[in-house]
Amino acid sequence: MFLLNGKPLGVDTAFKIDGTSYPSNWLRLTSLEEKNAVGITEVADEDTQYDSRYYWGVGNPKQLEDITVTPEGGEPYVQKGLKSNHLAQTKVIANQLLSATDWMVIRKAERDVAIPAATMTYRAAVLAECDRLLAAIAAASDVPALMAVSAAWPESN
Repeated sequence: MFLLNGKPLGVDTAFKIDGTSYPSNWLRLTSLEEKNAVGITEVADEDTQYDSRYYWGVGNPKQLEDITVTPEGGEPYVQKGLKSNHLAQTKVIANQLLSATDWMVIRKAERDVAIPAATMTYRAAVLAECDRLLAAIAAASDVPALMAVSAAWPESN
C-alpha cells in the first residue's frame, strides 16, 4: 500500500501532489526511489485474512466455551462454543470410521466369530486417536490452541 502524508493512494488512480498531476499508472511504473522523492512511502498491507471457522473477522475470535444465554423475556439456552462443536465433530468422525467394522463386533458378540487382528488394531487406533483429540480439544485455552489441534486418523485396512 502506498501512502502520501499518511493517507492511502489507490494504485491505478490518478492523483496530484503540490499541483503536479500524476497519471493512473505512475505508481506501477516508477521505482521506490522515485516514489520516495515525491513523498510517497510504501507500507505492508494490513493482514485481512482469517479462518472463518474460528474467527468472525480479523482479531475477532468466536467463543471458545459454551455460554448460557437468556433472551429478554425468553427461556435460557446454551449457546455452543467452538470446543463443544469440535468435540462433537471428532466423535462423529470416529463413529463413522468404526461403523464399517461394527458388524464384526456384533458378529463376535452374537456368534463368537473372531474379529481379525488387523481390524482390532485399526479400531483400537481409531479409539486412541479419538481420545487424544478429545483431550487436546478440552485442554485448548484459546482459539489459536484449538486451531493447532490436528487429527491423524489411522488408515483403514
